[in-house]
Formats: sequence, C-alpha cells, structure tokens
Amino acid sequence: MAGKTVSEKIFDAHHVDNPAGDMHVISLDAVFCHEITTPVAINDLAARGKDRVFDPEKIMVVIDHVTPAKDSKTAMQGKILRDWARRNGIPRFFDVGRNGVCHALFPEKGFVRPGYTVIMGDSHTCTHGAFGAFAAGVGTTDLEVGILKGVCAFRYPGTMKIVVNGKLSPGVYAKDLILHIIGKIGVNGATDRVIEFAGPVIDEMSMESRMTLCNMAVEVGATSGICYPDETTVEYLWPFIRDEYDSPDAALADCRKWLPDPDAAYETVMAIDASEIPPLTTFGYRPDNVRPVSEMEKTPVDQVYIGSCTNGRIEDLRVAANVLAEKKIADTVRGIVSPATPGIFNQALAEGIIQTFMDAGFCVTNPTCGACLGMSCGVIAEGEVCASTTNRNFYGRMGKGGMVHLMSPATAAATALAGYITNSNLYNG
Repeated sequence: MAGKTVSEKIFDAHHVDNPAGDMHVISLDAVFCHEITTPVAINDLAARGKDRVFDPEKIMVVIDHVTPAKDSKTAMQGKILRDWARRNGIPRFFDVGRNGVCHALFPEKGFVRPGYTVIMGDSHTCTHGAFGAFAAGVGTTDLEVGILKGVCAFRYPGTMKIVVNGKLSPGVYAKDLILHIIGKIGVNGATDRVIEFAGPVIDEMSMESRMTLCNMAVEVGATSGICYPDETTVEYLWPFIRDEYDSPDAALADCRKWLPDPDAAYETVMAIDASEIPPLTTFGYRPDNVRPVSEMEKTPVDQVYIGSCTNGRIEDLRVAANVLAEKKIADTVRGIVSPATPGIFNQALAEGIIQTFMDAGFCVTNPTCGACLGMSCGVIAEGEVCASTTNRNFYGRMGKGGMVHLMSPATAAATALAGYITNSNLYNG
C-alpha cells in the first residue's frame, strides 16, 4: 500500500462519509468567521430555521475587514455577527478593540494545530497550513454546513511538493520566495491541489515566514499550502499545548504522525534553488506577473502599505523598521502601516518599532484588513500606484483604477524612502 501525503493523512483521520465519486465529507476542528462573508450564511441559516452552531467552542469569530465600521452597511455586518455570536454562546468572539486580522489573530491565539481541519469564508485561510493543518477557504453554502454540522465536503486532494534548497540571499524573504513560485507555475498551476512546502529553507523559517508562504498558496489556485510541523511549530504553540504533553519533545513526537510517508505519491515535485531568487515585485494585475525589483527600479509610487494577513506580523514590522530607522519617507509618498493584531501592535510599541514608523512619516493604523481589498484605511484613487505587502494585485483591488505592486516589507520600506520601487539592500546593507 502506497504511503500518504500530509493532506491524505489528515483527510483519512477526519473521514465521515464518501457520498459520491471522489467527494469526501470530513469533520472540522475549527470554523473561522469574519464579518464580510459570514453574515450572509447567518441570515440564510436563520431564514431556514437553523440558527444554531455545531459546537460553539470550535467556532472563532472576528470583525477585521472594516474596523471600526465606516458606514451603516459595515456597522450592520458587525451587528449581525455580534448578535449571532451572543445568541449561540460563542466564547471566542473578537470585537473591536480585541480584534485583529483573522489569519494573524487566530494562530496567535493557538487556535490552529498540526493535523487540524479548518475552513473559513476567506480565500487566504490556506495561511493556517503553516502549522501542518489542512485549511481552506470555502463559499457560503459550505460555510453554512460547517457552522451547522461541523463538516465540509472536498475532493480527495492531489498534492504538489515544492522543495526549496539553498539559502535566501540578504534582502530576500519569504514573500520573495512565494512570488517566485507564483511566477514560475502561474495562477492556475496548483488548482485543486495541496502544496507541501519542504526543504532546508523551509525548515529554517520562522512560523511567521511559513504563514507568509502558505498565505499565498491560493494565488496559484491551491486549496491549501502546508508546511511540516517541527520544533519551530511546537515552540510557537507550546504556551497553548503545554497541558496536553509532558514535554515539547513529546509534543514533537505526536506532531510527526502528520509528516508524509517516505513513499508518499505526489502529482508533481518541484525543486527550487533559493539562492537564485532576487528581491521581487509584481507588475500588471495578476500575482504571477513577477519581475526582479531591479527591473522595476524607479517606478514611482503614491502610497506604500505594510500590513495584512501576509506581512503584518512582528517579524515583518521589524524588517521594515530596520530599513526605515533614522530616515524619512519621500515627500511624494503616503506611508501606512497596520500591525496585524493588538498583540503585535503592543510588541512593536514596546520595541520602539511604532516610533520608528512614525518618525519616518508613516501613518500607523489599528489592526485591519481594510486597505488590502480597498474597503478602508488606505484605499487608493484612480490612477494611483501602491507598493504593498499584501497578497493580490487584481485590477481595482485596493481602489478602483489603481495599480498595486506586491513586495516584501523590506522592499516596501525602501520604496517609501525612495519614492519609487527600489532594492532594500541600498538602505540596510
């Protein structure tokens, strides 16, 4: 019998039913919800007389896309979510003041573990695969079923394995690596597959970098991106799992059951030499439109945005602050930074990072997704250009008629200083 990939092991461990063909129903360990996609599901369930949840302890809820509310419509979205959480006794509800970007906040709270199955009505739910979990964004119907019954139906996943060898060069980060991968295989290159990220470069990455990598797996069409759980994973999760294991070593031994078998079968295996990757950015309106920063040098920008579920964690802010230290951004540029959670904001405050951003001329906002999808706190005007650490450069993504260039926090910070796209190595050596 052939060995299994990570996702095959997770699917088999959570198997509930095989109703037809290659459609498999699996049980869910967590259902994540936010105020943009969940209210539609809530209202439909209520209209059907099914205003209930399968397990209030396994549903995590946050208001994060427009926070605080900017108008009556977004206020109502928050109210629907807030009232629903109270009616159903959902304890893990993160309202304004305690909220943060979902894909940064929920891992920070310890809500994702190796081997978990997670769904959310959000494309970038794949972020949580960084912990060795199967995490996928779903549509409204699947979200409703997940909320009501604690299950979701998927095709049995085929897996693509990407092995990253070598070493990332100075000024090159996880964001550059995932942009390189997207540029190499295209926006449909992993459609309906799971990507396993492996190799020495991944092994050496922090959990923050692994989350950045998995976050953009969906930009090549992947259902989920997965990193192998290891000592780094256990160290990150230890405050939340210490009562479940005698020691970190015991936790690590348990995590290893989710690793792929040596004879696991993959649809595709791709090797990448990280040492060949330069700092990268996007052009045009597709995430696979990728070029070296050197080829985009001198491209003027109107705004620089640092934040989001891709690059708004403390590691990202530290990298950007190192570039910005004791410097001023160009007079022609608006700089905006949004730490992804209150915890990250507090840590950045304690480390002097917030002061560095403010001294450089950045506007510091509360944790929010708003700018990333052109809803609030950083929308750009028609004809404007934004250098951004977010995950999508679709037409109109951050504002109708605007252009978005995706890049790492280091490149974004250097771009803010120069007033045009440029290499961070010119500023931080």
